[in-house]
Amino acid sequence: MDIKQYDFDLPEELIAQVPLQDRSSSRLMVLDRAQERIEHHYFSDISQFIQPGDCLVLNDTRVLPARLYGAKQDSGGKVEVLLLHQSEGDEWEVLVKPAKKVKVGTKISFGNGQLVAECTEIQEHGGRKVRFSYEGIFLEVLESLGEMPLPPYIKEQLPDRERYQTVYAKEEGSAAAPTAGLHFTTELLQSLEEKGVEIAYLTLHVGLGTFRPVSVDQIEDHDMHAEFYQLSEETAEQLNRVKENGGRVISVGTTSTRTLETIIRDYGTFTAASGWTDIFIYPPQKLKAIDGLITNFHLPKSTLIMLVSAFAGRDFILEAYNRAVQERYRFFSFGDAMLIL
Repeated sequence: MDIKQYDFDLPEELIAQVPLQDRSSSRLMVLDRAQERIEHHYFSDISQFIQPGDCLVLNDTRVLPARLYGAKQDSGGKVEVLLLHQSEGDEWEVLVKPAKKVKVGTKISFGNGQLVAECTEIQEHGGRKVRFSYEGIFLEVLESLGEMPLPPYIKEQLPDRERYQTVYAKEEGSAAAPTAGLHFTTELLQSLEEKGVEIAYLTLHVGLGTFRPVSVDQIEDHDMHAEFYQLSEETAEQLNRVKENGGRVISVGTTSTRTLETIIRDYGTFTAASGWTDIFIYPPQKLKAIDGLITNFHLPKSTLIMLVSAFAGRDFILEAYNRAVQERYRFFSFGDAMLIL
């Protein structure tokens, strides 16, 4: 399947640079798959479309302040390091720039030596394994020295780093936010629960590979980066009960979707599990775990637009994207949302 089938024209001015002051004031495009109907609303209207007995599945991962700026101890040369995930103990897989200057044994100092990274292994595409040394608690050191790893298409600074976290973020470990969840406020979630909507949580630590455009011509040749996921016994029982009672499982974001689809693929039912998933979902595959999806508008040629197309149909999704451009929706991480039912 040719990657060009998932390309579309997007004016640069529609790429949202800053989050809205009120999370739930984003616009919401509602897609009815059965009728192939498109409606325009605001995110705060979402309770109109979610019924008592339905279940929203939220990814409670928390974004690490994973971008570090340091200097090589031997030469003073500037180096940028982006944490991807923890391998073991104080060893992490990272991306470095400029990569060619960082060889095995290179030491990089951050914050006048508060944190030091030593390169232990060279990987492809600018990847490295490094071992950190520091005093105290690593996450506290990282909080004081690191910056939020905003996507490269966002040029503005983010004064409040919590705006790149969901209001329910809890489990530290992501290199990027599960952005569909950024639209929810605590009050909106509470009102949904009061209506009788169930809220379930899982964890998938988001890696940067999820968001990258596919660089091969044929989709089937693309390799997904693996990401760590966890689904508790409590959530598995909750989801199975919702299904048995005729409720809909509505995943918030492609990360929640990939976790649920991995578990259904591997176990056939919602089951407590944890591990690494590199699941790649694209048409004509069918999604088996979910009945609805809340998602943002994604990059052209990305694995995310392919996943959404597997759920709602490529032609319908591209029609919706073209409509979004015409209606001046805001795109990507800080942009508007789509509800597909």
